[in-house]
Amino acid sequence: MATFADVLNRNPALQRRLFFLARRFVAGERIEDAALAVRRLNAQGLSASLDFLGEDVAREEEAQKNAAVYCETIDRIAAENLEANVSVKLSAIGQSISEDLAFANLQRILDRARPNAMFVRLDMEGSNTVDSTYRILDRALGSYDQVGPVVQAYLQRAAADVERIIARKLRARLCKGAYKEPADVAIAKMPLIRRNYMELAERLLLEGVYPGIATHDEYLIDAVKALADRHALRPDAFEFQMLYGIRPEAQRALVREGYRMRVYVPFGTHWAGYFYRRLSERRENVMFVVRNLFGG
Repeated sequence: MATFADVLNRNPALQRRLFFLARRFVAGERIEDAALAVRRLNAQGLSASLDFLGEDVAREEEAQKNAAVYCETIDRIAAENLEANVSVKLSAIGQSISEDLAFANLQRILDRARPNAMFVRLDMEGSNTVDSTYRILDRALGSYDQVGPVVQAYLQRAAADVERIIARKLRARLCKGAYKEPADVAIAKMPLIRRNYMELAERLLLEGVYPGIATHDEYLIDAVKALADRHALRPDAFEFQMLYGIRPEAQRALVREGYRMRVYVPFGTHWAGYFYRRLSERRENVMFVVRNLFGG
């Protein structure tokens, strides 16, 4: 059965008209919108990671066009001296067409990032793309070391991936994971996901390189704070990360407490898949949208 996101992805004009539905979670449709959102975040002491929404492209021209937007985004960050980097979805730059195409487009992005030594995050998507993402990452590291992956704590393979990341001294982002996965691939029960998350967080915090602790879960945030206190970790040894539009006051509160906070800021017209996963991930997000749509 087609999802809401599937229907909108097949109808770009309708997706543009319904953008108001996603405005809470997506900075805007243009680079200018994203830059404005980052300036506002920076003014509050928060850094950002910009992501252009354009996943699962099927045509080479579209992949190249998306890569060009990432390059323009890097240029805008540098020109405005924003405290930000970029987060790249490899499926947006041709991964499902061929790894060679995705790597070639990624190289264009890295070449643009290199003069400013800008860190480039490679997002993880569905579990069927993880091995491919690591292969492309390995190729990218051959010429640029400011690149790092995302680990999804609900995946059964996550612990092994974290150990490889630590051994290679890569900078990783740890999140729970938001894609629908089969039981033999991913942990389903939230208490078990939280336990695995904290085990991975401890490994990354104690042995990793500047990990990004990406969660909105108050239980996990408190547990990470306690872990950092127990081991007397420096405030600049890691950063918390959250999504644009979710728990903004909690983001600012963490900064006031002395922690680093990076906000993941998506922008672009192809927002449906991202928005759908945010609603699926958190029931309170659904209620927020409903209240705002109907003036509650």
